[in-house]
Amino acid sequence: MKTNFTYSVAFAATLMGSYTANAEKLPKSPNIVLIYLDDMGYGDLTITGATGYSTPNIDRMASQGVFFSHYYSPQAVCSASRAGLLTGCYPNRVGFAGAIDHSSKMGISSEEETIAQVLKKKGYATAAFGKWHLGVQKQFLPTHHGFDEYLGIPYSHDMWPNHPSAGKYYPPLPLIEGDQVIKTNPDNTRFTTLFTEKAVDFIRRSTSKPFFLYLAHPLPHVPLAVSEKFKGKSEQGLYGDVMMEIDWSVGQILQTLKELKLEKNTLVIFTSDNGPWINYGNHAGSTGGLREGKGTSFEGGQRVPCLMRWKGTIPEGFVCNKMVSGIDILPTLAAIAGAALPEKKIDGVNILSLMTGDINSNPRKSFYYYYRKNSLEAVSNGDWKLVFAHPGRTYEGFKPGKDGLPGGANENFNFPGALYDLRRDPGERYDVKESYPEIVVELEKLAMEAREDLGDDITNNPGKNRREPGRIQ
Repeated sequence: MKTNFTYSVAFAATLMGSYTANAEKLPKSPNIVLIYLDDMGYGDLTITGATGYSTPNIDRMASQGVFFSHYYSPQAVCSASRAGLLTGCYPNRVGFAGAIDHSSKMGISSEEETIAQVLKKKGYATAAFGKWHLGVQKQFLPTHHGFDEYLGIPYSHDMWPNHPSAGKYYPPLPLIEGDQVIKTNPDNTRFTTLFTEKAVDFIRRSTSKPFFLYLAHPLPHVPLAVSEKFKGKSEQGLYGDVMMEIDWSVGQILQTLKELKLEKNTLVIFTSDNGPWINYGNHAGSTGGLREGKGTSFEGGQRVPCLMRWKGTIPEGFVCNKMVSGIDILPTLAAIAGAALPEKKIDGVNILSLMTGDINSNPRKSFYYYYRKNSLEAVSNGDWKLVFAHPGRTYEGFKPGKDGLPGGANENFNFPGALYDLRRDPGERYDVKESYPEIVVELEKLAMEAREDLGDDITNNPGKNRREPGRIQ
């Protein structure tokens, strides 16, 4: 859980004086690059403890910007996380749960506004490259939801005929350009390079107007795959090779911005959709000591690194320990671009004050951990996290898989209720609810508000303000 940054009160005061005073003088219509990884864990960067390989470009990005150490993905699974990121809503508010596949008849609703649609109102060029996972039919694809360009796969690349345990369930994996399939079962060793090259080309073609680039790498989700230029380069096997190539990708983006003299007018964001799928053993990432992993509401499932760099506008080498989430990115980008928020209710908050170094700011007061269809499994106010009794996934006690084959997990372990002090126990090992009954009462009030608004399957509450996803009749 350690980083390579040092931080002091004096340093914080300097930052606050240097940057927050300039927060109202932001560059107009800055470019935005959002890099979203798949299944990268909290401990998968060298600044968060990775060993056997290094991520120098990502590390440099952190040293030149802000590292959010308490960032939470919207949910601990692919489709739901992306729905939350792109709409600024808890995924269950917009009808998303789990990870949809080729058989799904649902997708992102035309009634919801994505980041791309919000920014297009301010004249932005928009592009998405990589994994989408918000619906496979044409009406759900990126070019129908605010993106001018798209090249990528519609869902996870393990959803294909070579899946290790699904038999013949999955059809050939489509590679889509715009809204047309141009190839099936594409070479996944080319994914990181292909989508990086498309991203760089888009940046080079978009210098005459502000742009929003969403680079959603399919990796390091299994099946792991890497190009020849990085194969065998790490001391951590194929996973390390993949992370080194992703780091190369980040370097290509940063170098292109430097060459085009766009560094001071471009915000770059780097994060992951959820934590690692740890039952894949040596083909999975690291939680950095956090509990459980992907598919759980424990910290290892939703707490992942988030880095932001915007030269000359946000502090360099600043570690922000305030709680933020992927659902906060849309309202923050809207504020930066001077764009109107979506008409429908969203759940994200503007975290620009944190980005610009205001250590006294605390825009996100609480967070709801939902999973499964609509189960409220935990609530947090930052330092304290109240977990409710619930059936859920656990990897503990099971032998992990190896070399691309999954290990065991219990999908319906009965977790007891517990209170955790995340300040001193981020691994969520010590239940302290008996010692702090007043904190339990406070967090129960948050849970009641969440259940009234968004519902909760555990307590059989449907909620009042959930919206339907798009559906194919």
